[in-house]
This record gives sequence, structure tokens and C-alpha cells, in this order.
Amino acid sequence: MDKMTSGWINGFVGMVIFSGSLPATRVAVADFDPVFLTVARATIAALLGLAMLLAFREKRPAKADLMSLLVVALGVVVGFPLLTALALRHVTSAHSIVFIGLLPLSTAIFGVLRGGERPRPVFWVFSCLGSLCVVGFAVYQGGTASLTGDLLMFAAIIVCGLGYAEGARLSRRLGGWQVISWALVVSLPLMLPLTLYIMPHDWSVIGQGAWLGLAYVSLFSMLIGFIFWYRGLAQGGIAAVGQLQLLQPFFGLVLAATLLHETVGWSMILVTMAVILCVAGAKHFAR
Repeated sequence: MDKMTSGWINGFVGMVIFSGSLPATRVAVADFDPVFLTVARATIAALLGLAMLLAFREKRPAKADLMSLLVVALGVVVGFPLLTALALRHVTSAHSIVFIGLLPLSTAIFGVLRGGERPRPVFWVFSCLGSLCVVGFAVYQGGTASLTGDLLMFAAIIVCGLGYAEGARLSRRLGGWQVISWALVVSLPLMLPLTLYIMPHDWSVIGQGAWLGLAYVSLFSMLIGFIFWYRGLAQGGIAAVGQLQLLQPFFGLVLAATLLHETVGWSMILVTMAVILCVAGAKHFAR
């Protein structure tokens, strides 16, 4: 198997794993406090990441990389999990997955800002159209949607895009799984004490579904998914493999409908497809 093919396979596996993040979070926040879920998943993944770094005797990152690792940690370890957990108390996972269609665009924008690239004007046309599709959908939902939930999802997409772009840049030097592992370790001194401080007083009220949701977002969404994702980006190229994110809303909608029995209307499907087309156009004209 050549390197390019391996990169696409790894990227695809990572994307599928990430597709289950929002449905799993939706199940977990039914019994867990969103803040506890955020710090607990980061703590569990950080301890596993630390064990991997020690087992493979990875050298410490340079001091110049610490600020970038903090950005990655704030974006994908703390920011996105916390904001989506809070949002999922106001909106369904199927509704929130529509916003994930903007994630490739958010990543591309921060990649442009960090890399100093100058995309063609058509890029921004597709960018604005994609954003208008999502805003229009949120307004169309009216009473069935939540402005608070929508704003939280927008914020989550912004910080996650920043974390993805910064992590992709670092992965060229540190390696794929090493980036997320070090980012998790950097956050551990804060996440571990918070986990112990705000843990539930009565564990008996936590249902099996919430435990399974916590296990999924801790092991797969927070660590294993990134191992495949960053490895795929490193092998197949960030721009090419990154386009696999465009498939994530479709997989997420299928999971929300099959596992959580949530209603996925035609309007939601059409908006998701429109957003994906806009993001694909923006990606095409990024250079």
C-alpha cells in the first residue's frame, strides 16, 4: 500500500470516529454535567496519551512548540468538547451536526491566516454562501431550535478549526499522534484537579448510556480518532485528506437517526448538502 492510499484510509477512519462524537456527547450529557464531561474525557485521554509517550520514549517538544500545543489544547481538548456539550443541552445532535459542515471551512480559514496564503475571491464567495445556509437554517427552525445552542455550536466550530489547523501544522514536525498526546498532557494539570473536584456525588444516578457516551468521547473522539486523523493528514496531505471532513455530517446524521432515533428531516439533509457543496467550492478555490 502506498503512502497516499494509507493516508486516505487513515483519514477516513478518523472521520468516521469523529462522526460519532456528537451523538455520544448527546447521550452522555443526559446524566453528566457538561463541564465534568469535558474535563473527564480530557483527563482519561491524557493519561492514555502520557502512557503512550512514555512507552515509546518520545522526546519532549521544543519550547517554541509549547504555545502551539496550548492552542491545540484550548481548541480541541477543552473548547470544542465543552461548547458542544453545552450546546447539546439545547439542540439535538442531528441539528448540531449540520454545523459540522462548516468545520472544513473553519480549518481552511485558520490555515490561510496561519500560512499567509492568498485565496482567490471565489473562495470567499463560497465561504459566505455556506455560512448563510447555516444561519438561514437556524432561523428557519424557529421555535424548534435554540439560539443559545446555535451560538454555542458556531463558537465550537471556530475554536475547533483553529485547533485543527494548528495541530496539522505541528504534525509535520512532531508526528500525528504525538501532537494530540502532548496537547492532552499539557492540559492534564488543569483537567485532572477539575475532574476530581466536580465529579458527581451520586454515581448511582448515572445511566449505562451516559457511561458508554463518556467512554466513546474519551477513548475514540479525544485520542484514537486523532491518531488516525493526524496520521492521515501527514501521509496523504492536509489539503487532500482534509476534504474527508465533508462526509462527516452525513455519517453523523445517520448515527443520530439510527442510534438516538432522532428525526432527520429533508430540510436538514438539504442544508447539510448545500453546506458541503459550498465548503467543497471554497476548498477548490483556496489557491
